[in-house]
Amino acid sequence: MKRYTYSAIALAAALFAAQPAFAQEIKVGLSGTFTGGNATNGIPYRNAAEVFPKTLGGVPVRWILLDDGTDPTTAVKNARKFVDEDKVDIILGSTSTITATAMSDVAVESKTPQIGLSPMQIPEAKLPWVFNLPHPVPVMVSAIIEDMKKNKMKTVAFIGFADGWGDLNWNALNQVARREGINIVASERYNRTDTSVTAPVLKLMASSPDAVFVGASGTAAVLPHVTLKDQGYNGRIYHTHGTVTKAFIDAGGKAVEDARMPTGPVVAAADLADDNPIKKVSLDFIQKYEGKWGKGSASPIAGYAWDAMLLVDAAAADAVKKAKPGTPEFRAALRDALQSGKEVVGTNAIYRYTPTDHYGVDERARVMIMVKDGAFRLAK
Repeated sequence: MKRYTYSAIALAAALFAAQPAFAQEIKVGLSGTFTGGNATNGIPYRNAAEVFPKTLGGVPVRWILLDDGTDPTTAVKNARKFVDEDKVDIILGSTSTITATAMSDVAVESKTPQIGLSPMQIPEAKLPWVFNLPHPVPVMVSAIIEDMKKNKMKTVAFIGFADGWGDLNWNALNQVARREGINIVASERYNRTDTSVTAPVLKLMASSPDAVFVGASGTAAVLPHVTLKDQGYNGRIYHTHGTVTKAFIDAGGKAVEDARMPTGPVVAAADLADDNPIKKVSLDFIQKYEGKWGKGSASPIAGYAWDAMLLVDAAAADAVKKAKPGTPEFRAALRDALQSGKEVVGTNAIYRYTPTDHYGVDERARVMIMVKDGAFRLAK
């Protein structure tokens, strides 16, 4: 278990004096996949943390980062360490559905707010303490179905991970496609670590679908795409918003040209209207992130990390007026501020959580993009 700590305790005395009477130090625990096969989806969160601000809500903040390697058991251990040893005020993570879901039990038990950094389902029993940050899967899958209908497609086949992320995408496709009159003609699964998917791909192709939806993420989503192309499939191939990283394009090369996927507005920040509030926030994030990690390094996944920071910053500004960081009262105040109904403009959405809605975004917070000439472009 690797540990990364970014601390900003020593601030100027004048700044500290201007803070609320309760203010000391806010601790934020972030667990993510920084090593292993799904690291391409976790590393952007760690990288974003290196350009996070030194304060939240005007109070010094300590960012505590732990690697879970996409292992639910490790993710739970990380969450336990956060609440039992580090005494964090809020948990961010994890960066995969299966690990974020595993951590949520600890968040609820300890009454510590958790912002999931990968799409997850939130049962009613967990609603008081668990928030979902990335676009809910049904919102994104509906964008795919809309694009299919726009292009007169009537059938779709599915191949996705044999895990919770695959389940989320399959369930959303099954619901949205049937509602919109799109016929699902085949469904197959594969493991993230598989080195061949020829057999399931041939089964999909035997059903002659107008389009194929790959319910995967990161570079592991490249394998079925490349296999479809190698086997002569000429239909449209859609992916999840978990593939919008430079690593996906680098791994797939020319084979993933024309791949389509929904994503947040940050990808098209420069093309957004000037009066769109997301534009300014996105361009500010891109400047800071790429200033550290290089031109073209910013992605919606890194944007989610930035948005999580913005949400906690806004909530902390209110919570520090009511309670002292490091106490149950402060954690409750953070939770209440997060679900107050106040809008927070991020890079991927304008977030608004309420006590009964911890998903926070709707269909306005998405665009359809495609891979063109080795880069992500707005789809036409």
